[in-house]
Amino acid sequence: MTEQKQGKPRIQINPPVFFISGVLTLVFVIFTMVAPEAAGALFGRIQAWITHSAGWFYVLAVAGFLVFVVLLAASDYGRIKLGPDHSIPDYSYASWFAMLFSAGMGIGLMFFGVAEPIMHYANPPVGDAATVNAAREAMKITFFHWGIHAWAIYAVVALSLAYFAFRHDLPLTIRSSLYPLIGERIHGPIGHTVDIFAVLGTIFGVATSLGFGVIQVNSGLNYLFGLPTTLLVQVLLIAVITAVATLSVGLGLDTGIRRISELNMVLAVVLAAFVLIAGPTVFLLQTLVQNTGMYLSSLFSMTFNLYAYEPSGWIGGWTLFYWGWWIAWSPFVGMFIARVSRGRTIREFVIGVLLVPVGFTFMWMTFFGDTAIHMVMIQGLAQLADAVAADTSVALFQFFEHLPFSSVTSLLATLLVITFFVTSSDSGSLVVDMLTSGGKEESPTWQRIFWAVIEGIVAAALLLAGGLGALQTATIASALPFTVVMILMCWGLLRALRIEAVKRLSLREARVAPRGPHAAMAWQRRVRFLIHQPKRREVLRYLEDVVKPALAEVAAELQQQSLDARLAEDEDDQVWLEVRHGEEIDFFYAVHPRPYEPPSFVLRDTRADRAAALKYFRAEVHLREGGQDYDIMGWSKNDVINDVLDQYERHMHFLHSMR
Repeated sequence: MTEQKQGKPRIQINPPVFFISGVLTLVFVIFTMVAPEAAGALFGRIQAWITHSAGWFYVLAVAGFLVFVVLLAASDYGRIKLGPDHSIPDYSYASWFAMLFSAGMGIGLMFFGVAEPIMHYANPPVGDAATVNAAREAMKITFFHWGIHAWAIYAVVALSLAYFAFRHDLPLTIRSSLYPLIGERIHGPIGHTVDIFAVLGTIFGVATSLGFGVIQVNSGLNYLFGLPTTLLVQVLLIAVITAVATLSVGLGLDTGIRRISELNMVLAVVLAAFVLIAGPTVFLLQTLVQNTGMYLSSLFSMTFNLYAYEPSGWIGGWTLFYWGWWIAWSPFVGMFIARVSRGRTIREFVIGVLLVPVGFTFMWMTFFGDTAIHMVMIQGLAQLADAVAADTSVALFQFFEHLPFSSVTSLLATLLVITFFVTSSDSGSLVVDMLTSGGKEESPTWQRIFWAVIEGIVAAALLLAGGLGALQTATIASALPFTVVMILMCWGLLRALRIEAVKRLSLREARVAPRGPHAAMAWQRRVRFLIHQPKRREVLRYLEDVVKPALAEVAAELQQQSLDARLAEDEDDQVWLEVRHGEEIDFFYAVHPRPYEPPSFVLRDTRADRAAALKYFRAEVHLREGGQDYDIMGWSKNDVINDVLDQYERHMHFLHSMR
């Protein structure tokens, strides 16, 4: 790492992951460009083997992921925060939901919203085509492919990463989720290998998505302005849109990605509302209710259906393709969801990730898919089904031709695909940068821009080589080994949560000596103390005069007992005692000066500067898990010493319980 004069790093990379990922990406792209037919044949054989021999494994694994996250949310573990106990979410619900939706499925909804229901209607897995029953089954299957199973896959990766990164201060990388299983070896070759695989999956997954997106943008511009549909035009479009994505990346997560994600949500809601109003409104509302009911009532049977008694290639081309696609994307989407979910509880996280994006997805698929089916089945517009069969990228624009204001809606749809393209690119580059920098969240801007450009180059190179199909198949094939990694992630997370539950139980039930912090304090003085609102300077003086000497005495006594006890303080004015226990979990006791808004009976002046001046502070105790929400301001030195020993006694009880 090199340093600028100001001390800010110019480079923050994990060299093995950064360079090996870059070289392998280059080799893969060259191979795909030089020998696209050989690449396609190789990956086609791999996909055929997975479909035939490993389909049952995919089905069981995805079902297990869904059960796992639902049970976590419903259990007592659901109250645990993805961060310290005192942490609060970094983003509002609206911004959080927008980023979840944009990162997860944006381009896919635009590409398949009309195409998939029509294709299932015209070519169902079982039964007769183009019937009422085929229409029902088409929407049920579409809901199944885009429903909670996909988001359960994302949730497994995101939940594991967020828990270990924000609650245990491990790097925000895939390797951290394996810490309970392999310990410090995550920092060696095993960890590097896991992160390299995640980087490659993210780059190729994003590049494939960008390929789908640019093909649809080209089709939209051809429909609107007659722009020719050629590889050269698509490469130029990738260059232009990637440039916009690099600008978003340069602005960062809070300014760039968040703002564009919110724009995505606004445009998507406007477009969906237009289709609802301009289409067969009552029919769409009826089918939304019925589709949801059919989906829920048949969720169990669909989850485990491999069509073993009706063998065909359908499940490999659809369900197994989607499961592999979501798993291959899970390092990218999971990393991004984890990054924006700090401060949420596990229960809040699972409910938000499973239900909110799925709810909007169901509305989108119903409004677009059932309107298209209504056009074909009721209105007799068979040419729409023919157009979808001929070219899925123009399905959306052919669909809009049969609604009012087709030029305006097609322009809006093209703009939405572009903004989804941008969020996929900049979200992907943010995740890849975090993986290749060892989990650094604030790496130099050039690194994020570098990966955004690389993703655009990969997508363009594969388009020129005709390798999108081969790359898509390779992405699905790469999901098989990562499924095993995800199973290990579930095991590691469950093991860590169990340890935390044991610790919480031991802290609550351990027998400790009574401390009686106010036993020597007259009750009149205690009343005055309860009403008093100390300022920062007063709390800092208390830390210096009482807390620091108390912790120093405890540290000295523990050192006399041959324990590795250390007293420290930092620039944030917190002072702490740390007792290291070698291979076992260390003890940590800190006191923070934490500001609070004054209560309403104190704050009469609502001006911002006055409110800041009236803020009061508490001397709050923090343990390794985070803030404990109690104040020791005004306690005597002996009271503080007894409190430290109480907490240390609980910690030792916890260690004894784990032996």
